[in-house]
Amino acid sequence: MKSSFTSSFNRLRRCFLLVIILFALSSDVKAQLSTDFYQQSCPNLLKIVRKEIQNAIKSEMRMAASLLRLHFHDCFVNGCDASILLDLTDGEKSAFPNVNSARGFEVIDAIKSSVENSCSGVVSCADILAIAARDSVVLSGGNSWKVLLGRRDGFVANQTGANVGLPSPFDALDVIISKFTNVGLNVTDVVSLSGAHTIGLATCRTFSNRLFNFSGTGGPDSTLDSTMATDLQNLCPVTSDGFNTAALDRNSKDLFDNHYFQNLINGKGLLGSDQILFSSDGAETTSTKSLVQSYSTNSNLFLTDFANSMIKMGSIAPLTGSAGEVRKNCRVVNS
Repeated sequence: MKSSFTSSFNRLRRCFLLVIILFALSSDVKAQLSTDFYQQSCPNLLKIVRKEIQNAIKSEMRMAASLLRLHFHDCFVNGCDASILLDLTDGEKSAFPNVNSARGFEVIDAIKSSVENSCSGVVSCADILAIAARDSVVLSGGNSWKVLLGRRDGFVANQTGANVGLPSPFDALDVIISKFTNVGLNVTDVVSLSGAHTIGLATCRTFSNRLFNFSGTGGPDSTLDSTMATDLQNLCPVTSDGFNTAALDRNSKDLFDNHYFQNLINGKGLLGSDQILFSSDGAETTSTKSLVQSYSTNSNLFLTDFANSMIKMGSIAPLTGSAGEVRKNCRVVNS
């Protein structure tokens, strides 16, 4: 009797566990991002986004870099959930890495409005950021990739997470690598994604620490090309407000290519966090320096690795399935 009861109980337990496993697997499959997520629900999505990005870049070429950076700064905080877009007094927009720096929000608004006119309540702001980043690279001359879609939008922003988790132009190389590792990215991703600085501008306040010592006099960073240092000292005098801008990729600010890495080898990286990929004295530089050298001579390798790293980055902790929501307005959670 006891043996029969035990046998029946074990069978029931196995059946119950099987149901749980199958449910989990089913949920996991549904939760996966896919390239054709909106094929039925919003078939013209990619065309709509591409048109808006073309208009934005035609109006201001720098916008390509700004939109690419928005996706990066979103995914590193709370995962790729459009938290950077939320208008909150204590939100990510006012975090130190973003305040007076992150830009392109109006372009995302315009894209969202056009998408809503075509398929209301279907496409998340997080997915719009991912597509906009890809299109910004392509329209600047870089390689394309198939964007994985199906993210949903988060309910909260994380200012502390942005302040602590986003890589800074003032960080040491080991700190930068650690911040990438914390979100599941590796050293190859560090170097390839840093290559996004092949387009765009940076303000003086992000690199003036390389131009003068603390007293406001004296020579520049020894790893900085002397001619470039003189030019930047004239652009960014100690008495300036720090908001003048310089090209992140000197002599090639609008073309998405491997010129950025050639600049690093020649001491022409603008940000400290750029140049240390090649010039740092730390043990970590062995692998980053090798990648810089490879990318500087092999454009296809860089463009391929960059696309792969963007896919990885875009898959950081997305909200899927029934998690999160699809915001009607990217700046606020739904009421």
